[in-house]
Amino acid sequence: MSPVLAAHQITKKFPGVTALKDVSFDLHAGEIHALCGENGAGKSTLIKLLSGIHPHGSYEGRFEVAGMEARFAGISDAAAAGIAVIYQELALVEEMTVAENIFLGCEPRRLGCFIDWPRVQKEARALLERFRVELDPAARVSSLGVGQKQLVEIVKALAKDSRILILDEPTAALAQHEVLILLDILRDLRCRGIACIYISHKLDEVFSVADRITVLRDGSSVTTLEAARTNKAEIIRHMVGREITDLFPRRGSTPGETLLRVENLTVAGEDGGQARLKDIDLELRAGEVLGIGGLMGAGRTELMMHLFGAWGRRVTGSVTLCGRELPGGDPRRSIESGIVLASEDRRRYGLVLEHDIGFNLSLSSLRAITRGGFLRRHAEITRNQAVFSELRVKATGLEAVVGRLSGGNQQKVVLGKALLATPQVILLDEPTRGIDVGAKLEIYEIINKLTEQGKAVLLVSSELPELIGMSDRILMLREGRVGGCFTRAEATQEKLMHAAMVE
Repeated sequence: MSPVLAAHQITKKFPGVTALKDVSFDLHAGEIHALCGENGAGKSTLIKLLSGIHPHGSYEGRFEVAGMEARFAGISDAAAAGIAVIYQELALVEEMTVAENIFLGCEPRRLGCFIDWPRVQKEARALLERFRVELDPAARVSSLGVGQKQLVEIVKALAKDSRILILDEPTAALAQHEVLILLDILRDLRCRGIACIYISHKLDEVFSVADRITVLRDGSSVTTLEAARTNKAEIIRHMVGREITDLFPRRGSTPGETLLRVENLTVAGEDGGQARLKDIDLELRAGEVLGIGGLMGAGRTELMMHLFGAWGRRVTGSVTLCGRELPGGDPRRSIESGIVLASEDRRRYGLVLEHDIGFNLSLSSLRAITRGGFLRRHAEITRNQAVFSELRVKATGLEAVVGRLSGGNQQKVVLGKALLATPQVILLDEPTRGIDVGAKLEIYEIINKLTEQGKAVLLVSSELPELIGMSDRILMLREGRVGGCFTRAEATQEKLMHAAMVE
């Protein structure tokens, strides 16, 4: 049977760089074909070619859909050919309802020109029920969490009856139960003959649903393997070009003095509503990594944002940093006091995407490189270049635009900006979300170096193996409260989930 989609020797060049080189793969009806590779391997560029963002003529090689050459001049041509793409960055209209977003641009009509709003609601509800997504079609998207928004994006793509579905890191922001729903949806689509290209750094998910796996490395397709006849170690070896024996290389350290102490902390939102964090106690010592886990909505991000001074109204309790009271509500004062935050949403809160690497690195520590109100340009470049080299950011130089970097390299810039503020306590909220295994290892090594220097790290992660592998102690949150605290030796995935879910 001929493939529904085929790529033949695709090469895409940008000024000064070859993003794809002779990439070939094919996709069959009713198949889930995973694309794996490090950030910068060419996956995003390939998606942009398939979706028509980079039109025919801007690349070499050819695509075929159902045996016929495909020459997409734009996004509408790809959609007309039955290709739907779900991007990692959401494309929803926040002010519109779930139903309005699902049918945006293809609303059912009556009398030829008027939108049939009752039908929009009815069909949206039927789609949500069909795919077991428990959302109100009349709810505004702005009221939803990140994971719920991702599910709306998926249902929106499925509503168009596409024959080929491309999913780019679709579970990066989903809670575990939402991930299971999505994977079940994909299995159902496979049974109905719909073909899926699944891009994910989470190899457990890949092996759970994929029929075949194609690995990209440095812009080239290096191998295609049947999922049932390979394993994670082999895929990782092809991705990075080397063996990786320890995915979580945490080096033990001897904890020192207490740097951060939180006692009886209760915090409500700025709107004066109910408390979101309740009676939180924790202690973080020099040279230590304290992991923070919990289900989506448990209060992990709220805790990190409050400790940094960027969220919440403190009702009771105290936060002490290096022996001094930290009242909260002022991120500038937090940074000056020695605490920094690398947010889970690096593109929204961590970076100015349209500016270059050097500009972004300097933002948290401008006072250190100014004199008399003027920027000392030579000092700035010297300092930023040292961090750029130390973190091994893969870019042409400090002048490279941050928005054009891969996810892993963007995360390194976020960390570099934070570290240039010379903190004692570093708050890392999902620092490896959406980045590949090679980039994760580099982030883990940065964490090791920080603790070896006597700094302390508060690490939030949704991935339990990462929490266990990279933390010295783990504190699990449940509905805004501490559900349990474990040493690394005590922690198992079962114990952590029990603490996150059971009273």
